[in-house]
Amino acid sequence: MAAPLILVLNGPNLNMLGTREPEIYGSATLDDLETLCAETAEGLGLAIECRQTNLEGELISWVQEARERAAGLIINPAGYSHTSVALMDALLAVDIPVIEVHLSNIHKRESFRHHSYVSRAATGVICGLGFAGYRLALIALSDILEEEDDQ
Repeated sequence: MAAPLILVLNGPNLNMLGTREPEIYGSATLDDLETLCAETAEGLGLAIECRQTNLEGELISWVQEARERAAGLIINPAGYSHTSVALMDALLAVDIPVIEVHLSNIHKRESFRHHSYVSRAATGVICGLGFAGYRLALIALSDILEEEDDQ
């Protein structure tokens, strides 16, 4: 039996991890994050595919693709969290569990970051825990998928 696929989608500017605002996002890179996700997924018996884009339309297309390919989705929509109704609509249309992750605590930052359209479509939201948030999201999805199999 094939391992369930988890798609990890990262939005704009996350390709700049390690150099962009290290006081907020730390000094580790996107490659470091993807390595952590791959190692965690392997330990949980999950397959994983990580992608990053700065383009809203591409992110939406990947969400739509997830509906057919993935058992679950982790998304850090970055700045699109606060602006993209289209991304929210795409996420509402997929019939798989979605975990929204933010490296920083968006509720302790500028007021415009306190609202996320994506949260309306998310099964759960993790913010403020840095890279550990992705590890926790993978554990949560593993648990959710296990519960679905038991039903």
